[in-house]
Amino acid sequence: MKDTLDVYIENNKGRFIEELKDLLRFASVSAQRSRDAETAACAQWVRQHLADLGLDSDLVDQGGQPIVVARAKGRGPGSIVIYGHYDVQPEDPIDQWRTKPFEPVEQDGVLYARGATDDKGQFFAHVKALEALIKTQGELPCDVVFLLEGEEESGGEALVRYVRSDAGRALKPDALIISDGDMNNEQVPAITYGLRGIITFEIHVKGPGFDLHSGGYGGAVANPAVVLTHLISQCVSQQGEILIPGFYDDVQGAAQWELENMEALRFDDEVLRREVQAPALIRDPEHSTLERLWVRPTFEINGIYGGYQGQHSKTIIPREAFAKVSVRLVPGQTVDRVRDRVFGFLRDICPETVTLELTFTGGGPPVVFEVDTPAMKLAAEALKHGFDHEPVFIRTGGSIPVVSTFSEVWGCPVILMGLGLDSDGAHSPNEHFSLTSFVKGIKASARLLSTGI
Repeated sequence: MKDTLDVYIENNKGRFIEELKDLLRFASVSAQRSRDAETAACAQWVRQHLADLGLDSDLVDQGGQPIVVARAKGRGPGSIVIYGHYDVQPEDPIDQWRTKPFEPVEQDGVLYARGATDDKGQFFAHVKALEALIKTQGELPCDVVFLLEGEEESGGEALVRYVRSDAGRALKPDALIISDGDMNNEQVPAITYGLRGIITFEIHVKGPGFDLHSGGYGGAVANPAVVLTHLISQCVSQQGEILIPGFYDDVQGAAQWELENMEALRFDDEVLRREVQAPALIRDPEHSTLERLWVRPTFEINGIYGGYQGQHSKTIIPREAFAKVSVRLVPGQTVDRVRDRVFGFLRDICPETVTLELTFTGGGPPVVFEVDTPAMKLAAEALKHGFDHEPVFIRTGGSIPVVSTFSEVWGCPVILMGLGLDSDGAHSPNEHFSLTSFVKGIKASARLLSTGI
């Protein structure tokens, strides 16, 4: 006999997918102020959708994009918080999309749209799991609270302020569930037990007061674009090795069981190379690809610009040049110490021929969770039910900065059960999400929520 939850989900999955498409049509790009109205409309849609399911649902203003806080009462004394974010990355470069970013298109069981996997499709799976529980059982085993922010993709502090407020501290759940990550592969679900931390900052190199003729002034006046590239080349090598003195001093290596676990996962470098369409991957004789992705820090240039960008040539010395940088952190490293070390090094090596401005734009520490806990075991059983496969334990190279705040304030188990794939194109053109994973994720979530943890 089929599980009544699974039957309800199967009978309603078509409607669930159409509702997800409605959610994906909102261009809720929190990084762009011109999209604020659309982002607010998306928050209101989510709030109303949860209210229609019977939840006590509000929009909370903490000085940034609105936070959706919605509570479903349960019969027991405990509570579970489900975190997600309804904001999305900008769709640029738009010319590389094969479909319209905010008009969802379903092709061969895959849904294409900005936010499909990061994070609308993933958090909405939990919304539909809660609906299935309410409709089939009439009540929940414990309180379930949705906490959905609109600034995850732009480094806002509104949710942090809320969690640290009296109202946020009062939530203090017995467990926190997050789906904003990846499975191990299309068939094998995963529980993520570690996230890298991050700092982001901008480098602004200023030279002359205005653009100069490169023939008339070249050789006498420093070129900010040239200086910027030299500054960056002294921070990181072409192979990704960070050259800043003392940068690796605080890095904690992976435990022996983790190294054995990584080896057992049999990660295929060639599959990754083909997925990202790279000529070759970086080779490091001392660290495997999974180690470099999960437990080693990185220094990445996310954008670099300055000077003439139009057609043909314009022979100038630009007045200024910019770079946007992200540094991923691993256990042992702290946001403040890494920021100070990086900024100090850049200031020390910057020549007097230009002016250097460094702007810190955000960050969060790395987190690692125990895997041998009752909550993790229940999550593993739920994922096995939903995906019909034993889950594996993984780390991820990505960051969810607010997770460290959750852990600090609430001190509860954190269950990171990603439903997407690395190849889903999060933050990239043609982002997509498997509808099979969406439905299986709903079943896994419904099973987990029914335990009351």
